[in-house]
Amino acid sequence: MLKTPWPDGLRFAFGTLTVLPVPVTRWDRDAARGGMLCAPLAGLVVGGCAALAGVALSALGAGPLPAAVASAAVPAVLTRGLHLDGLADTADGLGSGKPAEDALRIMKQSDIGPFGVITLVLVLLAQVAVLAQAYSDSWGRGALAAVVSATAARLALTLAARAGVPAARPEGLGAAVAGVVPVRAAVVAAVVVTGAAAAGGALTGTYDMVRTAAAVLASLAVAELLLRHCTRRFGGVTGDVFGGLAETAATVSLLVLSLGQ
Repeated sequence: MLKTPWPDGLRFAFGTLTVLPVPVTRWDRDAARGGMLCAPLAGLVVGGCAALAGVALSALGAGPLPAAVASAAVPAVLTRGLHLDGLADTADGLGSGKPAEDALRIMKQSDIGPFGVITLVLVLLAQVAVLAQAYSDSWGRGALAAVVSATAARLALTLAARAGVPAARPEGLGAAVAGVVPVRAAVVAAVVVTGAAAAGGALTGTYDMVRTAAAVLASLAVAELLLRHCTRRFGGVTGDVFGGLAETAATVSLLVLSLGQ
C-alpha cells in the first residue's frame, strides 16, 4: 500500500514550486508523491496572490492593463521564473529538431535561444491580454481568471507526474517526481480541481461555471498533448518540461476563459 505523508507532501509542494520559505524536509518518492498531489494547492495560493495584486491595483484606480500585468507577474515572482524558464528551454529543445540527447543538452544550457524567446513573448502577451480583458469586465472575473489559471497550471504537473511517465534524465526535479502519482489519484485530483473551479465560476453566473470547468479541462488536454510529444522527443520528462506544461496549461485556461466575454 502506498503511503503519502501529507505534511511532508505540502512542504515538498510549496518548497519546490514556490519561493515561500517552506523547508523541504524529505526528498524521497513518498514525499514527492504527496507534493505533486498537493501541487494544485500551491497553485491556489499563487493564484490567490496574483488575484490580490490585480484587485488591489484596480481598487487604487489603475486600469485593467496594469492589473493584468501584476496578475501575470506575481506567479513568475513566486516561482523565481522557473516555469517560464522551463517553457523557454522546452521550446528550444523541441525547436532544435535534434536527437533527444542533443536536445536535452540544449535545454540544459543557461542561455535562451530564438524559439524560447519567441515562445515567452507570445505566451506572456496572451496571458496579459486575456487578464486585461477579464479585469475590464469586472474585478471578480479578473481574480477568478488569475486563480483558475495558476491552479490549472499546477494540476497539469500532478497529471504529468503520474505513473507510466518516465524521466528523461536520471537526475534533477523531473527524475524526482516522474511516475510518483498513481493514475487513479491523478484523476481524482483533476475531478476535484475541475469541480472547485466550476463552483468558483458559479459565483459570477451559470455560463461562467461551465466556461471555468471547460477552461481547466482544455488546459489539461493541451498539456497532455505537449507531454506526450515531449516524452516521444526526449524519452521522458525533465524539470524544464514540467515548467513548460505549467505555463501551457495556464495560458490555455486563460484563453478559454476569454471566450464569449
